[in-house]
Amino acid sequence: MAKKPSNQGKPWTSTDVSELDTLAKQNMPTHLIAFKMGRTLEAIYRKAKQKGISLKSTGQLPYGATKW
Repeated sequence: MAKKPSNQGKPWTSTDVSELDTLAKQNMPTHLIAFKMGRTLEAIYRKAKQKGISLKSTGQLPYGATKW
């Protein structure tokens, strides 16, 4: 059985939302955002939609990568 994310079911704080926005702007892949924040993919997608945060790729290399 899969382990539950550490923050599953916990309410989002304003700090969590700010972190989500920052990671999305850094072009971090959504599954890594979910892992880093201890949330499910569904929770990340839902909160991003609620707050108007785009999770679409910007076409840039993610968070400091030097090549694709």
